[in-house]
Amino acid sequence: MQAMQDGNLEQMDELLESFLMNAVPGEQYEAAEMFMQYGYLNEANRIFEHLQFLFPEEAQIIIDRATVMMEMGEEDEALELLLSVDSEAAEYPQALLVLADYYQMQGLFEVAEQRINEALQILPTEPLLQFAKAELLFETGRFTEAARIYEELYEIEKTFAGVSLAARLAEVYRAGAGYETALDYYMEALEDEVSPDMLFGSAYSAFQSQKYELAINQLEDLKELDPDYFSAYLLLAESYAMLEDNKRAYVAIKEGLVRDEYDKALFLFAGKIALKNGLVNEAIEHLQQAIALDPEYMEAILVLMSIYANEENYEAIIELYEHLKNDDFDWTALHPFVANAYNKDEQFNKAYEIYKGAYNDFKEDPQFLEAYTYFLIEDGKRDEAKAVVEQLMKLQPAEQQWTDLYDSFE
Repeated sequence: MQAMQDGNLEQMDELLESFLMNAVPGEQYEAAEMFMQYGYLNEANRIFEHLQFLFPEEAQIIIDRATVMMEMGEEDEALELLLSVDSEAAEYPQALLVLADYYQMQGLFEVAEQRINEALQILPTEPLLQFAKAELLFETGRFTEAARIYEELYEIEKTFAGVSLAARLAEVYRAGAGYETALDYYMEALEDEVSPDMLFGSAYSAFQSQKYELAINQLEDLKELDPDYFSAYLLLAESYAMLEDNKRAYVAIKEGLVRDEYDKALFLFAGKIALKNGLVNEAIEHLQQAIALDPEYMEAILVLMSIYANEENYEAIIELYEHLKNDDFDWTALHPFVANAYNKDEQFNKAYEIYKGAYNDFKEDPQFLEAYTYFLIEDGKRDEAKAVVEQLMKLQPAEQQWTDLYDSFE
């Protein structure tokens, strides 16, 4: 133990040789467990190899050695050992569970579940196996099945294998969108242990349950506990916004930007909430920063275009569009803004190209069709305008203005 604490590997090797020759097997087994606990896997494996030589039929030693070898990265040999365990041995379900853990880590979830189910056929009421089954179901997104098993275990014991079952149930219900139930379990789990993840989970569940004041309280506590928990700031700002407290929402999101200046979602929300506070220039700046982080950030681009259009800043629309096009990013959702901007800037040929190219995507959009119609009329393209008006008449048959306009073409 002293050599281990000192990190004196040479001394450990010397002592281990003598220990394997002179100590009784029980002491050797305890030493192997101690080596495993402190991460000295090679030394633990040497002892288990020695014990396996002494007791070749002892299933527990085989399983323990296989577990160590897996952690050492020697999976093939470990699997051979586990598969050698006699199916009649009392430890066989344990071997199946280790195999299941291995397959689960490899992403072979169906194989892992087969191993667990085989073990459950032997020991159907074993809590350790039930817990392993629930963990696998949770990881593979089968939340309802996982919750049922966790609930059954929770009735027996509040913690299992060092895991708070209230916390696990909170996570599984949250993952399955059962936010109100998740919130109840989060609040119970927080009575025993407070952690940043638990506070955020409870806040998120409260937000989804429309309990915005509770979400804010949890997130404010989270900020005090861990000011660098970046996800908290966006959710906090969103919670304030849902209460229509846009000033506090803006303060919260700006705090988040101080902590994390590389999160495009923070800049997007900052832009939106700045706009709600009437801070147009700040909104534009935030959105430009979001786009700088991700030049193809569609939502930020669309919001920014909308602001430019509302401000009648047609030059900015054209500049942004041409910059995006130069980067080989041409998104048709922007075309109505761009066509109108070219038209207002008296670049009629470019406006016509954009309108015409966007028609198929927007032929169900009356607002676009109306703008396109009047552009075509002003540009002297009455036959094309007539065809667009026909489409408007199909979409809005009760609107007399389109019938009258169509008749005027005749």
